[in-house]
Amino acid sequence: MRTPFLILYYLISVLIYLISLPVILVYSFKKKYKASLPSRFFLNKTPSFSKAGIWFHACSLGEAKALSPLIEDITKAQVNISVITHTGFSAASVYKKAQVRYLPYELFMPFWQNKQRLLIVLEAELWYMLFVCAKARGTKTVLLNARISDRSYGKYLKMRWFYSRLFKYVDLIYVQSKVDKERFESLGATNLKVIGNIKLAQVIEASREYTKASGLSIVAGSTHEGEEELIIKAFLEFKKIHNERLHLIIVPRHPERFEKVYELMKSFSKNNDLSLSRFSQSSSLESDLILIDKMGELNNIYAVSDIAVLGGGFAAIGGHNPLEPIAFGCKVISGKNIFNQKELFKYVKNAQLIENDELAQAFAKALDMPSSSIDDKVDLHEIKRLIKDCDYV
Repeated sequence: MRTPFLILYYLISVLIYLISLPVILVYSFKKKYKASLPSRFFLNKTPSFSKAGIWFHACSLGEAKALSPLIEDITKAQVNISVITHTGFSAASVYKKAQVRYLPYELFMPFWQNKQRLLIVLEAELWYMLFVCAKARGTKTVLLNARISDRSYGKYLKMRWFYSRLFKYVDLIYVQSKVDKERFESLGATNLKVIGNIKLAQVIEASREYTKASGLSIVAGSTHEGEEELIIKAFLEFKKIHNERLHLIIVPRHPERFEKVYELMKSFSKNNDLSLSRFSQSSSLESDLILIDKMGELNNIYAVSDIAVLGGGFAAIGGHNPLEPIAFGCKVISGKNIFNQKELFKYVKNAQLIENDELAQAFAKALDMPSSSIDDKVDLHEIKRLIKDCDYV
């Protein structure tokens, strides 16, 4: 374990930590990071996991949710989940049997990590010390749902000298597609198997039931800066040609934008004689415009909507997960900037990927389309067997 490369990497990690410390301290006081940064970089309220458990590492919200079909089968062993983001922590905390921690920064790994029976890391969370320390303690290591996007592949190739070393500490790699398999092989990875995207197997349910509004309900889910105005304008244009009662429900991606989005919606409601409501004040969905200003409600809103406009695809964000609205029978519309969701959209049928100026027409077209659906292609048999072999007291 005490190789020149490892020592150099660790020293660089320490140097980066020291240089970044002032910035980390400043951001630690911001609402968005006040839990994650102190935990990751100062080990605040971040004790080590219980030993001999099954440890999952999932960066954020989507990855944490995707763990559900794997965790539900674990009945005896301790379940441990580490995350990077606040939304990931919230999603992981839903699993009642799990210990949840923010993943400490690399320099803490040798002191913080202890032996687990199995470490399963999702997608592209390639932390060198995470894998090195796990193998040094006799933990079996797995990279699951692994992928390398078109946009990032060139960057990975430039760092092949690094990744070829990292992959020596990964026992098994389950990739999403044949293309991903070829890309990982070009980086020096071995023991690869294509099983599909595990997000296709996740259990998607509503946590609460609400009454569907009369007429046609359109939800704009996980919207970003600039997208709300675009969607409201398209909604107003569509409203001119559609006689049925219409409702536009907007769910911003980030809670810190709730007030700004509400002010925007208020302006449109006054200028166009539309009723407006905030979900935090009333759970009725009968207004013309409704702002969902509560976290954890998106799936519940999808469940009572007809058309789902996915945010992140009209701005240059990369799109958002189409599986959730599809699970509730919505007709999905997204902008074409879906570079972070390309793999998932390969499985989607009857969804519209459009230019920004085509949204009003897409609403009209959706009326005559069947609900969007998923062509399910994922094999969890082998990874579930591996987990079962580690599931004992």
